[in-house]
Amino acid sequence: MAVIGHTGRGNYGHGLDTVWQKIPETKIVAVADPDEAGLAQEMAKLKLDRGFSSYNKMLRETEPEFVSVAPRHPDQHYDMILAAIESGARGIYCEKPFCRTPAEADALIAAAKKRGAKVAVAHRNRYHPALAQITALLESGEMGRLLEIRGKGKGDRRGGGEDLWVLGSHVLNLFTYFAGSPQRVSAVLRQEGRLVTAGDVKRGAEGLGPLAADEVRARYEMEHGTIAYFDSVADDGTNPDGYCLQLIGSKGVVTLHIDRTPIAHFTPGNPFKVSPEGRPWIPITSAGVGKPEPNPELVRSVYDHVLPIRDLIEAVDGDRAPICDIHEGATTVEMICGVFQSHREEGRAVSFPLSQRGNALADW
Repeated sequence: MAVIGHTGRGNYGHGLDTVWQKIPETKIVAVADPDEAGLAQEMAKLKLDRGFSSYNKMLRETEPEFVSVAPRHPDQHYDMILAAIESGARGIYCEKPFCRTPAEADALIAAAKKRGAKVAVAHRNRYHPALAQITALLESGEMGRLLEIRGKGKGDRRGGGEDLWVLGSHVLNLFTYFAGSPQRVSAVLRQEGRLVTAGDVKRGAEGLGPLAADEVRARYEMEHGTIAYFDSVADDGTNPDGYCLQLIGSKGVVTLHIDRTPIAHFTPGNPFKVSPEGRPWIPITSAGVGKPEPNPELVRSVYDHVLPIRDLIEAVDGDRAPICDIHEGATTVEMICGVFQSHREEGRAVSFPLSQRGNALADW
């Protein structure tokens, strides 16, 4: 396999380069990075004697079976993923956000289908074994009726549009796991308390493209009939604990904190009923509610990307879709861009697939 990175422009994500060193049956053959100093450091870190300033040249000369598209900045993802697909790579693991527009996702889906490539997106929480236990809890009736889903970004200085892209993408991706595909979204963007206008749109950080808002409020109508809400407000005082997803039932609430151990807690009882004695937060592990985690190594393999990579390898060998595949990545991107389109249309509900395949802030 080969690694594509870019020092100073997203670097190497959250270990998307070194994860392959933890999988004995794989061998890293080369790395590409246009930054000379960064390339030298990465070659030393990965113990490689082959490094390239051009990822296209690397792909031609090494013909890797698998490729990590590691930069955190998504403005380069489209070109990098497309080059990997066209080089003949069978499996590609890409940092999130997957790409910047539904149009980019459409083109990558078509290219992957034509070449038979498997693409997985690094929404690593989707691979957590405790998710199955949360589903079982929902289906058992112990939570009562699922009333709504609420998700929040991190609420730090990036709150609003940037938080929606960079961290909210994890939350939106989990919306689809629990509630099916999005059907419609209505949203509003605010800047310092007023509605965002064309004059507020600027070039976003981290290669995100046109961006605005220090406050995002979005309402998604999901396939299974559930309403899912996403909020992000800059410096709202909840960081880091507010960065979560809540499944609110009539008899209890599950709170899932992104990238935490334990990943989720169950709070039993009607969430609207006064409880003077308080309610417990019961951990949910891969063994179930209130049970000790029997396999901490498995959980660790989720967060260091080993489990997602092994799933990608098995998907390639078995000719099946990875757990968080290219379509999942594309849906998350479309859910984000739907927020911008709805705001442009004065908060009206817009349907998926979006009629606007670009970023609705781009031509405002």
